[in-house]
Amino acid sequence: MMMLHQQLELSELHSLIRKRKITLAGNRKLKIYGTLHCKSGKRLRKENRVFFLNELEATSAGYRPCGHCLRKLYNSWKPKVTS
Repeated sequence: MMMLHQQLELSELHSLIRKRKITLAGNRKLKIYGTLHCKSGKRLRKENRVFFLNELEATSAGYRPCGHCLRKLYNSWKPKVTS
């Protein structure tokens, strides 16, 4: 289940990360997901940031892998789209 950053309290967010219920973050406008440690993702505005439990959840919601922090996944995704 995708979670909007705006709807989470800071303590709730930290708890979900510790419990591994959030493992990926995404950009709601660009439909890109990446790791929680990605420099690009850390620069996102709170209103554009969403969180996912796993890769399947992110891809099912129509998001693509980040070209910075998930380079291998991005490279395997890219040829499928450009072909």
